[in-house]
Formats: sequence, structure tokens, C-alpha cells
Amino acid sequence: MKKQLFLFLAVAIIISSCGKPVVAPPTSTLPPPTATAFPPTKTAEIPLPTVTPVCIPPEPTQRDIDRALSFTGETLENSEWEKNYTIAENRVSVTWLNNPLGAVAYLETLIFFCGYEEPDLNNYYEESWGTIFQNYESYELVDECKRNDGLRLYEFKTQNQGFEYGVKYWVQNDTDTRVISMMLVFPFESKLLLDEYSSMLFPGYSTCP
Repeated sequence: MKKQLFLFLAVAIIISSCGKPVVAPPTSTLPPPTATAFPPTKTAEIPLPTVTPVCIPPEPTQRDIDRALSFTGETLENSEWEKNYTIAENRVSVTWLNNPLGAVAYLETLIFFCGYEEPDLNNYYEESWGTIFQNYESYELVDECKRNDGLRLYEFKTQNQGFEYGVKYWVQNDTDTRVISMMLVFPFESKLLLDEYSSMLFPGYSTCP
């Protein structure tokens, strides 16, 4: 009887074990495969629009001449200053000579017939000092400054035939296509007169701060 009971329990255990669910093996810890990346679609490059500057004739007009001749007002209009002017393709030049003082004043209206930007003026004058002072034995830039409205001032010390001169050179943006430059040259010992005329021509900006 005990043997039969043992067999019954053994069979029952086998049958109950057959009914248990099968445990699945642990899943892989590897990350899921990623989708293959397609190369990005190349967008067509749209060319930037080009701006063609509006150019004007380079020849000075009568208005340019009148503007150059009247720019200094009455400051240089006395008998000590001898005035003459010339007209070229893109400029009007006015010269005043004062032999008793040994001084010179020189004005130019420059026509940039396709317009200009500040870097254009930087390059123009950096490349022009040698030409401007070609009649001097030497020249030295002492100071330079620029006002918020674009007015520039360059101060030089020059030498010619053994004499030293002080020079002040202003550059003023007059219009979108016109620039006016004004140069005063006085003997170095006449610095007070140079400062006086500078104050009359450019009040408030006769020297660099």
C-alpha cells in the first residue's frame, strides 16, 4: 500500500511539472539595430542677388566748382592769399598761397562716381600720402582721428629745403559720391597761426583730441 502511494505521488509530481509554463531565455542586452541613415538631400544653392552700383558721370559740374570755391567762406579771402583752381576729370582743386606767411592751403572735391564706403577712403588715403607729399623731402604722420559724422583729421610734420612745416589735413564726407579734403601747411614756428586758421575752418575739430 505504501509503495502504491509513493508511485501515485511521483506520478502526480511529474504531471504537475509538465503543466508549468516554459521560461523563455533572457533577452539579449544588445541595443536594437538602427535604421540605415540615408545621405542628406542636397538642396539647390540659390545665388545671392548682386547689387550693381549706380554710377554717375565723373566730370565735375558747375555745382562742384561753386562748392569748392565757397567751402572756406571768407577765411582765405583777403589780399594775402592768392587763389587759383583747376578742374580735372574727377576733381576740382583749389590752391591758396600766402607768401608773407610762407603758408599754403589746398582743397579738393573728389568725385567717387560709383559711390564709396569708409574702407574705400582708408585705402585711398593710405595709398595717396606719398603723392600728396611728393614735393616734400620727408613727412611724418603725427596723429589722426575721426569724428562720429565721418570727419577725419590727419596731422603731419614735414620738411622741405631744410625748413619744417606743420600740416593739418581734413577729409569730409560731403555727399554719397563727393568727398572734400582740406590741407593747411604752415611753417613749424607758426603753429599758433596754423591752429588759428584751423579753428576758423573747422570749429570744434581744429586738432585731434
